[in-house]
Amino acid sequence: MAVNIDRERLILLVEDNEADEELALRALRKGGVRSRVTVVRDGEEAIQFLFGDEASPLPDLVLLDLKLPRLSGHDVLRRVRADARTEMLPVVILTSSSEHEDVRRSYKVGANSYVRKPIESEQFTAAVRQLGLYWLTINEPAF
Repeated sequence: MAVNIDRERLILLVEDNEADEELALRALRKGGVRSRVTVVRDGEEAIQFLFGDEASPLPDLVLLDLKLPRLSGHDVLRRVRADARTEMLPVVILTSSSEHEDVRRSYKVGANSYVRKPIESEQFTAAVRQLGLYWLTINEPAF
């Protein structure tokens, strides 16, 4: 069942793997998430997007991989939580890591959710679709 979500909503997808990016974008579309999605490929690009222009609107949701070039997902999350403008921004870790330490550290640094990328594309599609629907339609944002 597709759900119409406000077209003005913005998702920031921080993903360096092109195949995972395509799967995530397809899953969001399939799930009826009509929000605009901006994709950045590394942690420094994510920081630039979030803090480069204070007049730019913030995303409504960040889907953040952990294993990124130039600046890790944990470092990006730490910076997001340290700034008053972004401290309440919903950030979902979307990663292939199942390491207990990565999960623990992500929550300690301030992740709102930790989702391990399923290996099978149908499971990945369902997971991303559910994330978009929950964070953009059900969850009540703090800002």
